[in-house]
Amino acid sequence: MKRFLTSVAALGLTAGAAAADYQLTILHTNDFHARFEPISKYDGPCGAEDNTAGDCFGGSARLMTAITEARARSNNAILVDGGDQFQGTLFYTYYKGALAAEMMNKMGYDAMTVGNHEFDDGPEVLKGFMDTIDFPILMSNADVSAEPLLAGKLPKSTIIERGGEKLGLIGLTPEDTDELASPGENVTFSDPVAAVQGEVDKLTAEGVNKIIVLSHSGYGVDQRVAAETTGVDVIVGGHSNTLLSNTNDRAEGPYPTMVGNTAIVQAYAYGKFLGELNVTFDDEGNVTEASGEPLIMDAAVTEDEGTVARISEAAAPLEEIRNKVVAETSDMIDGNRDVCRAQECSMGNLVSDAMLARVKDQGIDVAISNSGGLRASIDAGEVTMGEVLTVLPFQNTLSTFQVTGETLLAALENGVSQVEEGAGRFPQVAGITFAFDASAEPGSRVSDVMVGGEPLDMGKTYGMVSNNYVRNGGDGYDMFKSAMNAYDFGPDLADVTADYLAANAPYKPYTDGRITVK
Repeated sequence: MKRFLTSVAALGLTAGAAAADYQLTILHTNDFHARFEPISKYDGPCGAEDNTAGDCFGGSARLMTAITEARARSNNAILVDGGDQFQGTLFYTYYKGALAAEMMNKMGYDAMTVGNHEFDDGPEVLKGFMDTIDFPILMSNADVSAEPLLAGKLPKSTIIERGGEKLGLIGLTPEDTDELASPGENVTFSDPVAAVQGEVDKLTAEGVNKIIVLSHSGYGVDQRVAAETTGVDVIVGGHSNTLLSNTNDRAEGPYPTMVGNTAIVQAYAYGKFLGELNVTFDDEGNVTEASGEPLIMDAAVTEDEGTVARISEAAAPLEEIRNKVVAETSDMIDGNRDVCRAQECSMGNLVSDAMLARVKDQGIDVAISNSGGLRASIDAGEVTMGEVLTVLPFQNTLSTFQVTGETLLAALENGVSQVEEGAGRFPQVAGITFAFDASAEPGSRVSDVMVGGEPLDMGKTYGMVSNNYVRNGGDGYDMFKSAMNAYDFGPDLADVTADYLAANAPYKPYTDGRITVK
């Protein structure tokens, strides 16, 4: 069985063993979400003036430079992605996966895993992306054999060669992708541990002893996979937007995080960092050392001029839409996922208030917005349509429907059922107040529910508004699938929010205690 040798132990290797050591640099990204242009400290758009002033991060042009420089530092390097290249800005809305494929090909990626957002527009758009990329995209824990667009075309694992050695790469995607995206009824997902172990065993039987999992399953699942499988050397993660670092005080864990013999890495999101892990293997495939650090893509990284020009060209058709000023806000509107997926947040209040205000005259009492649909903050000052679309990029439409108080309570329980995992189902609300206790068992966490100032009546019928994704069962809201008088074809949520901001300009962000954390 493979064993992890500490760097101290590695110093004691004989000269003969040292000569057989194999060194590999793993460069990695995850959760890029169509941030081809530089971003602000809030992960939203960052204007040209601010970029010139050195206040922006990321963007494809900085990544291009950083990847080139990192490759030059290593005699053996691979570049991989932990999923979710799709969705997040107007670039995806306009180009779907085409621009991501172009940039990834240009950067020379060796492989990626399927993220849940790669299924946002169904198998068809994923298939188009797969047909365009020059590298394999992988997914081990799904059965696509019944989906004609993907059957026989989406491998679970692959073998690549680098520096005369074979590397086994395995893909992993969230087990609940059917709740998070739109893979269709022909694709089924399965437990990550069994799927990974099956591919490890297959690769090992083919003589591969260096195995890397590209996982879009989150930091917690990655640690479980590392603990419950054998033979995995490195897990390159994604999905939870986790920053692992040995120097950044906002990191959630060390880089790499060691679980048994397995080194786990992740590099936050949005192209703000390029992960750089240096791994040394002995000739039996044992990891003898694993070290590195995510590299911040700040103003110190020069933008590649050719990439700047190409992204500017691609942005041209989008300019009129996103530069339109729709409102003004007195303060930053907080859409930080760490806040909005755990408690009431000002962005959640804005979006929920906007939804409810739009349809209140239709007998609607309550709005629920899934926090996973809120993708950025908006800074103080002028608000452009581009900023609104960065917050709400999914082209979701307003859905109105009716449910009983019993169903409404079940929906709130679902919303807080995975709060400790930072799940996107966390409910931001309007027209309703409630409390929850995260230390209680899921399903019995919610209390003190008030609708319009009155206690929730379990037998009463309430009018509700949400987005079409939630109404159709997304993020675990299955209880809404059979709702009464459902209408899923209202206006785009981004337009509704922009109109509300304009009607209430200058908008003042706020929280008012509508959600109480016990």
